[in-house]
Amino acid sequence: MKMLLKIVGGILVCLALELVVLRITGLNSHDGIPGLWLTGNLVTTPVTDWSFTDKVPTIKLQAQGRFLLPHLETINCLAYESQLYVTSVYPAGPPRGWNENVMRDPHVCIEIGDKLYDRTLVLVTDPTEMEGVPQVRAKKHPQLKIPANATIHVFHIIG
Repeated sequence: MKMLLKIVGGILVCLALELVVLRITGLNSHDGIPGLWLTGNLVTTPVTDWSFTDKVPTIKLQAQGRFLLPHLETINCLAYESQLYVTSVYPAGPPRGWNENVMRDPHVCIEIGDKLYDRTLVLVTDPTEMEGVPQVRAKKHPQLKIPANATIHVFHIIG
């Protein structure tokens, strides 16, 4: 029994050390594989015009995942009327992936270049935004097609 406790304790200590190392170094997402933490310089000043992201194809979004660990995804972004938005397209049904995490906790951290922004995502329900944002998305990302019967989630990044 003592040997089993030592083995389990050793495994828990190794996992804790691994999380500490990953927290310090970050574990960025790449090639469609989610990561954990973002690293970079935190921007604390408000951003009133996000049109600079027109030249940025993707951003990294860190949301609070399950089991109290962050979940990091590389996603597309777009500026609509100088505001920043992210969208996701899924087959019909409830939100999944990072959307599900954001529905539980809308506080996110986004990385654009080497800068980090602590922000909040708000699900868009305004009909004007729901029409305008996908149009801008289609112009910025023409390679991303929306399948028939898909559910489009549009989030406004505020803060």
